[in-house]
Amino acid sequence: MQIMSHRLRRVARHAADAVPALLLTAMFLAFIVQVFMRYVLNQPVGWTVEICVMAWIWIILWGQSVSARETDEIRFDIVYAGVRLQTKRVFRILFSACLVAIYAIALPATWDYVSFMRIEKTSYLDIRYNWVFSIFVVFLIASILRYGWIFWTALRGIDTTEEVDPLAVSRKDFSE
Repeated sequence: MQIMSHRLRRVARHAADAVPALLLTAMFLAFIVQVFMRYVLNQPVGWTVEICVMAWIWIILWGQSVSARETDEIRFDIVYAGVRLQTKRVFRILFSACLVAIYAIALPATWDYVSFMRIEKTSYLDIRYNWVFSIFVVFLIASILRYGWIFWTALRGIDTTEEVDPLAVSRKDFSE
């Protein structure tokens, strides 16, 4: 059972990481079509711009809410790296509590706005805007859960961050 759970988590992690890659591929292909249509055939098309914008929105919000790990986040390392472990824990508690509060306050209004936008459609592809902007609701919920977990583990004194040497070169540096 433990092996199956680990395998399922690994497959889910790879699937979540594949979404931004697939969206970036779609965005790149739409861009190539746009350049070809505009400069080779002299017949510009607007739907490619819509695909690029929607894919970019989804890449950013999906990537931060689902694919990014805590070690991937940007921190003010000049301050964070220079303080004691206990102070880092306080930073994590304060930071995560603030983010959970901000995202929780924003969630009802965001839900209302996304629900309201079902009356509008994109100009070329006729995709309802509630589908386009629904990723922001996913982002808020995933971020509330993520920072709630960070808050809970920091309160309990559990350090879930991996200490990373900022000068070390990892395999990841060459694969991105």
